[in-house]
Amino acid sequence: MSVLHNRISNEELKVKLYEETFPRTTLSFYQYFLIQDPQAFRDEIYRALNAMKVFGRIYVATEGINAQISVPTHNFEVFRDYLYSFKPLKGLRLNVAVNDDGKSFWVLRIKVREKIVADGIDDPNFSMENRGRYVNAQEMNNLMAKEDTIVIDMRNHYEYEVGHFEKAIEIPSDTFREQLPMAAAIMKDNKDKNIIMYCTGGIRCEKASAYMLHQGFKNVYHLEGGIINYANKIKEAGIESKFKGKNFVFDERLGEKITDDVIAKCHQCGKPADTHTNCKNDACHLLFIQCEYCAKTFDGCCTTECKDVFHLPLEEQEKLRAGKKNGIQVFNKSKQRLRPKLGIDI
Repeated sequence: MSVLHNRISNEELKVKLYEETFPRTTLSFYQYFLIQDPQAFRDEIYRALNAMKVFGRIYVATEGINAQISVPTHNFEVFRDYLYSFKPLKGLRLNVAVNDDGKSFWVLRIKVREKIVADGIDDPNFSMENRGRYVNAQEMNNLMAKEDTIVIDMRNHYEYEVGHFEKAIEIPSDTFREQLPMAAAIMKDNKDKNIIMYCTGGIRCEKASAYMLHQGFKNVYHLEGGIINYANKIKEAGIESKFKGKNFVFDERLGEKITDDVIAKCHQCGKPADTHTNCKNDACHLLFIQCEYCAKTFDGCCTTECKDVFHLPLEEQEKLRAGKKNGIQVFNKSKQRLRPKLGIDI
């Protein structure tokens, strides 16, 4: 019986990744479709992708598949043909990363989940079959030029902070499941206006568009392939980017530059900066924005306290972490900054 999960440490895997002599292509894809037996489907694709030396993170659920992966470039066509062998995935759009060094992932992890996007929707009448209309890059720009168009960013606050579309509305929340009812509440008086929803690769805004239609909104659109596909298409067509700054991505890169605009600030000194990093103190690991000066001053840590811990012997650091579990920690000013402004209770 073949092993259907990784048994090698992350440290060893990272070393092996950097020892590779061939290039890799980072890409993402998703599809909403019915999977009768998610576990069996998961095991089947794990065997195939592992044999191709595909790395990355894939979620499988009854409602479909969501993937961010790294494929050896010489195996790209083999991978694509395999993916397209599944009828619901035939011809599926593959979003190729904008700025790619091929070092985005170092292990293959495929997990079965209740949903490929945690949405908090428990209404049995909700259906992904009725979703918003796709807009491509040029259509996005054209619609944004109209006064009766509202653009909504369906990403987390830390994604919006480093880059977003001009005049896009931020929904100030920590999770997608919080954003859905908030977006509907904020837009309740605009049910007849053009509403364009967007996200990183399309998966969240596609579900959000279906949710808004379910809530009685009329003219709902969502950006085809999200920011990643938009960035590639405007480059191909030579048209102006209405997205400014950096696109946050959920892999080792933590971001890909779409334009040279730096719209965010260092969370420590306030100078212009858009580089996300995790605090080097493993007992903290806070995700925050840090400029080069502060990175040197704080040795990649978020505070002097974390810097002091980071410089302790490893044995002492491990003792301090003993019995403690870190959740996802993200530097967050969005609740204090936006919710009162929008009349939303914290």
